[in-house]
Amino acid sequence: MTRGTGTVSEERIEKSIFYVRGRKVMLDADLAELYGVETKYLVRAVKRNHERFPGDFMFQLSQEEYENLRCQFGTSSGWGGRRYYPYVFTEQGVAMLSSVLASKRAIQVNIEIMRSFMKLRRMVAAYKELRKKIDSLEMTYNEKFRVVFNAIRQLITHSNEERRVIGFRPLDPDREEKLK
Repeated sequence: MTRGTGTVSEERIEKSIFYVRGRKVMLDADLAELYGVETKYLVRAVKRNHERFPGDFMFQLSQEEYENLRCQFGTSSGWGGRRYYPYVFTEQGVAMLSSVLASKRAIQVNIEIMRSFMKLRRMVAAYKELRKKIDSLEMTYNEKFRVVFNAIRQLITHSNEERRVIGFRPLDPDREEKLK
């Protein structure tokens, strides 16, 4: 929580969002920390309400996914000696957590997390729009540069040919002597 405001810092939340299986997710341990509960209590509450968490709201990481995340963080320990692979929650799963963890803190944290997910969604949309503009510019300028490069190629190929002299010819050395 940010000092004085009673909310979680946006930066802290954004650092806790990962891409797994093509989805933005948050780890159970990170959520538990944000909500101010132990991970085992969060998981226990979710399991008691399993009907609220279908597979597109929450899933457990595979061994390979778990190892990939551990490698990204450079951790050698098992994240606190866990006996099972972590659960991850999608945006919808995080929203559902606020109803399972019915506390003022859970509600406030949940609001901040939802804002972070929305911010990421806007950033992705802006990135896609920027990518389209860059692609469009690239196509436009590639066509214009093709004309320039073709002209340069023609100049290079013609430079090897004998050119006709335009203008005054240099005087013949014998003729120069006669003019003196």
